Amino acid sequence: ALSNISELNEIAKARGQTLVQMAIAWVLRGGGITTALIGASKPAQITDCAGAVNNLDFTVQELEKIDEYALEEDINLWALSSETPQNGA
Repeated sequence: ALSNISELNEIAKARGQTLVQMAIAWVLRGGGITTALIGASKPAQITDCAGAVNNLDFTVQELEKIDEYALEEDINLWALSSETPQNGA
């Protein structure tokens, strides 16, 4: 589990984002979803989260890597959503 988080962090770094920013960008990708709820208790966290909008585009390779490592108890948390079009297409 921790190794998966490390891998996801590496994907985020390669995108120029924090893991939080990448997760928010992943939710907002494609334009079908226009709002992501965030839980921030400090102004710096809000600033960090807002940085997600600077890179909402994912390559196919990035999505495949995310699907590979976004697992919990051998359940792929993001795969179904990655396969579902976000723009209603």
